[in-house]
Amino acid sequence: MKYSRTTLAFAIVGTLALGSTLVACSSSDSGSGGDSSSTTLDPNTKVTLNVVGLLPGAKPEAQQALAQEVTDFQKENPNITVKTHDYEWKATTFAADLAGGTLPTVFEIPFTDAKTLIANQQIVDMQAYLGQLSYASNFNKNLLQYGQGQDGHVYAIPAKSIYAVGLHYNRDLFTKAGLDPDKPPTTWDEVRADAKAIAEKTGQAGFAQMAKDGTGGWQLTVDTYARGGRMEDGKKATVTNGQTKAALQFLKDLRWSDNSMGANFDYDWSSINQAFAAGKIGMYTSGQDVYTSLVQTNNIDAKMYGLTMIPLSGGDSGVLGGGTMAAVSSKATNNEKAAAIKWIDFHYLRKYTNQAAAAKSAETQVASKQPVGTPELPIFSQSQYQQYQEWIKSYVNVPLNQMTTFTSKVFDAKLVNEPAVATQDVYKSLDTVVQSVLTNKDANIDQLLTEANAKAQRAIDAAG
Repeated sequence: MKYSRTTLAFAIVGTLALGSTLVACSSSDSGSGGDSSSTTLDPNTKVTLNVVGLLPGAKPEAQQALAQEVTDFQKENPNITVKTHDYEWKATTFAADLAGGTLPTVFEIPFTDAKTLIANQQIVDMQAYLGQLSYASNFNKNLLQYGQGQDGHVYAIPAKSIYAVGLHYNRDLFTKAGLDPDKPPTTWDEVRADAKAIAEKTGQAGFAQMAKDGTGGWQLTVDTYARGGRMEDGKKATVTNGQTKAALQFLKDLRWSDNSMGANFDYDWSSINQAFAAGKIGMYTSGQDVYTSLVQTNNIDAKMYGLTMIPLSGGDSGVLGGGTMAAVSSKATNNEKAAAIKWIDFHYLRKYTNQAAAAKSAETQVASKQPVGTPELPIFSQSQYQQYQEWIKSYVNVPLNQMTTFTSKVFDAKLVNEPAVATQDVYKSLDTVVQSVLTNKDANIDQLLTEANAKAQRAIDAAG
């Protein structure tokens, strides 16, 4: 869903020295109290590692692909037993799940949350373990920094879904509305016109917007960035900016003047994906990587899917970007940490740096009818990502020709990260604003934003 801070420099990649002193002694682990100081795992030591798996409700084919990956990993590491658990990060439940100890040992977090979890000592220092990987110094340092503590050590590792928000659209609804699916809208005025045409001629929502569990504020931030505004200036909340007002007026016009947003104004990330895949939505904004989830969980028909750039207007306009990090619970034993880095390497990262691993991963996904080649943004260098794309070229089974108006332009756009301070609380303060605009014809945008700004500022001040 939502991730990162400060601008993601995808084309300019620096290296970060991750020199670590590894203790080369054997270890044994007789439970939570049986740790040694080694960062390497004795191959004779048996470890059970609980990790996040797929989204709840993932199709059997996706589960099959993950099960095969676990089998392959355990063949390579016969002393490690991996148990996967369905998982979806949600701002409203994550903190309680973490505090209650119900999360797996290895779990996923958005970029925005890593610093807080580090400060609260809820995830462990993985510096020495990461240093064991041959490619440890090749990470894009602009991404890696979000998982670093004040000591400079890495606690959370960039793992997947490094994304820029795009405009997803239903090619079938475009055709039924008399629109050209190969010429998606490039301005917000065109989005509005196309949404109205879809609603009038198909009876479906021409455009839909997420509105709850922090997603309303997330997508309103997307809309604001696209118009050149920002939600924070240092430690000052700025949600009353003119661009946010314009974004809300746009939604208000679609909803009340055009009647082109359907009847559901309570979408979150999962439910809007489900409705889109079911053909009930013409357009919506979300990370460009969401196609994989639409296949794995929502059984989308590839022929109806389209992806394009969100419209950008204004001198400082940009595309919101972010990603997912892998983290290890502070309750992990040393042997679990050592097993965790092996899983993170195998499951998330190795395919980007090793041709054989890239091919094996792609083969596994294709065999289970899972998507290969969904657009991503690079965890390492852009050149390394291009090399990875060459490695998997013969396996690609996603409709890239229906995404070219995004993939051909995204690297030329300014990528802007999410608000840096109290991100999720800032988003929550804006959820009610979006909901009010979509459900109350007489909603006062200025008043709503003034109230939201006060809430956001309190959260920012509390964050220190």
